[in-house]
Amino acid sequence: MSARIIDGKALSATIKAQVAQRVQTLAHHGITPGLAVVLVGEDAASQVYVRNKAAACEKAGLHSKVIRLAADTSEETLLEVVRTLNGDADVHGILVQLPLPSHMNAGKVIETIAPAKDVDGFHISNAGLLMTGRPLVRPCTPYGIMKILESENVVLRGAEAVVVGASNIVGKPMALLLLAAGATVTLCNSKTRDLGAQTRRADVLVVATGHSRMITGDMIKPGAIVIDVGINRQADGKLAGDVDFESACKVASAITPVPGGVGPMTIAMLLVNTLEAAERCLPI
Repeated sequence: MSARIIDGKALSATIKAQVAQRVQTLAHHGITPGLAVVLVGEDAASQVYVRNKAAACEKAGLHSKVIRLAADTSEETLLEVVRTLNGDADVHGILVQLPLPSHMNAGKVIETIAPAKDVDGFHISNAGLLMTGRPLVRPCTPYGIMKILESENVVLRGAEAVVVGASNIVGKPMALLLLAAGATVTLCNSKTRDLGAQTRRADVLVVATGHSRMITGDMIKPGAIVIDVGINRQADGKLAGDVDFESACKVASAITPVPGGVGPMTIAMLLVNTLEAAERCLPI
């Protein structure tokens, strides 16, 4: 078996084009969706992410602004920046790029963002709404994965879904979205015994561990859909996912590549979340 490669880049382009059309509709009401990204410090990877997000916004017709703060900025100064953005009517989405410097409490910063403008979907209010099946904002990466599964016509109702990695950013919200779609979900973590026994049951396997090539072909059910969220820089400078792509391709029916799979979808869904935040400002 040779797995079909799921082109996240192409799907993200389609979604971005749809966003651009909806932005034009909003323009008739005098609204331009606005995203504010706050970057603290000089982390190289974060700077790349922020630059890509800003470029994607501009291309789709959204307004974006990047607020750069020095690494030694006080936590209170950052919180004041967030509070100011909360009150800015031209800003519909606020994203504080993680990770933050060690002297800052990321949880406190996220909780300061107005829930309606929390386009990452990390605020405790949005997490609670997701848990109760009434999501206002879905976290971008899990939301993008759901769009990938939808594009692949994957029937989730009654399917066995296994999520490896239980972070608040990907694993937990991913499990909740799959559950809401009718899947039977197993959420694995670093303490899971006999991980392979769990993953081999999965019709849909989502891996987000941050450990390069952790899931190998012998841990995958023949014909499974494999979604690799990981992105790890190897010693030779190349990127690898959390799934061993070569061996997995011999077993899975479809798989997302790294890069070019989940990553582009995360940015696309950030645009969608910002757009939807702006659309909620329309008079009823």
